Amino acid sequence: MTVPVPVVFVHGLWLHRTSWQPWIDLFREEGYDPAAPGWPGDPDSVEEARQNPESVAGYGIDDVVEHYAALIEALPVRPIVIGHSFGGMIAQKLLGQDRAAAAVAIDAAQIKGVLPLPLSALKATFPVFRNPANKRRSVSLTAEQFRFAFGNAIPEEESAALYERWTVPAPGKPLYEAASANFNPHSPAKVDTKNSGRGPLLLISGGKDHTVPEVVTRATLKQYRHTEAVTDIINFPERAHSLTIDSGWREVADTVLTWLRQQGLESGR
Repeated sequence: MTVPVPVVFVHGLWLHRTSWQPWIDLFREEGYDPAAPGWPGDPDSVEEARQNPESVAGYGIDDVVEHYAALIEALPVRPIVIGHSFGGMIAQKLLGQDRAAAAVAIDAAQIKGVLPLPLSALKATFPVFRNPANKRRSVSLTAEQFRFAFGNAIPEEESAALYERWTVPAPGKPLYEAASANFNPHSPAKVDTKNSGRGPLLLISGGKDHTVPEVVTRATLKQYRHTEAVTDIINFPERAHSLTIDSGWREVADTVLTWLRQQGLESGR
């Protein structure tokens, strides 16, 4: 009997792990074995996370990578790792470390070596950077801030509903680590982009994304120019940072499933 291929979903800042539930249901229907473990310190529910904002404070990129690496060690085979935003960076790091069979990085936070820093990205992350003490704290977004950073390409009513359903406080430390990456030779935002023996990687960008603009994803692709491993990119021109959770999520998910099949990473059914 064929063992279903495990899929690990990794969320980014300000979204709870349960925001992946529609993807989990779809991937399970397609015969995969999906799961969406939270980051270290993540409470089990959105409500608990809002009531205990400091439970995630102080965790950085390496903490998150080590957390997921330990979870992956317990799996029967290397999983497909699919991450959004900072989860996309984590997915790339795990792939570069040969801990994943393949990775999909959706609107991934910039890795070390990526230079573009668009003004919209600065505005989207200003709630963290406006106070240096936030490096050690957790930070929440207002509905207006979420609208700019995530929901700018969807109706205001939908953005407000997503904010109420999925948003949680997030640690500020990963953003500070990413911001200083190009000045730190040992930055935790560094990814092994030259590993030619790794599995395939798909980068996905949203053409209207304020938080991770398309130019950042294309600059990320250039970081992989010295590897022979499969590295693909797909852009959704009319989508923004909410593309994994808004009403158009299924189009993105189906695109990912098609790409996985093209790489020979079929489900176990």
